[in-house]
Amino acid sequence: MSKTTRATQTLTKAGISFTLHSYDYDPGAERVGLQAAEALGEKPSRVLKTLMAEVDGKPVCCVVPSDREVSMKKLAAAFGGKSASMMKPADAERLTGYHVGGISPFGQKKLVPTAIEEAALGEVLVFINGGQRGLQVRLDPKDAQAVLKAIAASLIA
Repeated sequence: MSKTTRATQTLTKAGISFTLHSYDYDPGAERVGLQAAEALGEKPSRVLKTLMAEVDGKPVCCVVPSDREVSMKKLAAAFGGKSASMMKPADAERLTGYHVGGISPFGQKKLVPTAIEEAALGEVLVFINGGQRGLQVRLDPKDAQAVLKAIAASLIA
């Protein structure tokens, strides 16, 4: 497994301090984020999942704790829209340049507006996908917010 991805390159270029953590990715896992948390031995609230969605038909990215579900109503409101829906996996892969299960908010092919769950910003360190299945980056969530130029919002149901 390569430890250099567009995600890690983006973080390095931005001068963000992070550590890499590999785990055995289970493609059959019902909830990939929870499987990552378990494999890493971390609380699910510290292992964040990256979700691609659409608000009023425009792509957005949201980063939330792996044990929580996103409220589409709150997601739409966070971006000043009326409605939100999850993006189709094939569309998410084409837009980000990453495979589902390995989508990182960092280094996506096309920059899209991003929101990070405000509760996650209270953690000292969080894990976020590093750009491939089975690779996580551990960093300060405020650093993640800064490099992503992400808004902080209450997104969970």
